[in-house]
Amino acid sequence: MPNIKSAMKRVELTRIRTLRNKAIKSSVKTAIKKFRTALEQGDNHNAAVNLRQAIRAIDKAVTKGVLHPNTAARKKSSLQRYFNKTTA
Repeated sequence: MPNIKSAMKRVELTRIRTLRNKAIKSSVKTAIKKFRTALEQGDNHNAAVNLRQAIRAIDKAVTKGVLHPNTAARKKSSLQRYFNKTTA
């Protein structure tokens, strides 16, 4: 545990930001999982809605600095390819 006041503040801020990042990553994973389950159940309309929500969650994570833009692009591309492959 740090003794210097500024170092104590850094530790606390790091803890808070880690929790925030973990929550955002979890919401992204949940949105992706909802999309995949809807698609596997054969509900194309619901899958399309969930795809848009997943892409939106990924984009929000990028704007918050939680995900790298290239990682987000890769995830979105893979989700879109999976959707196109299964609905075709």
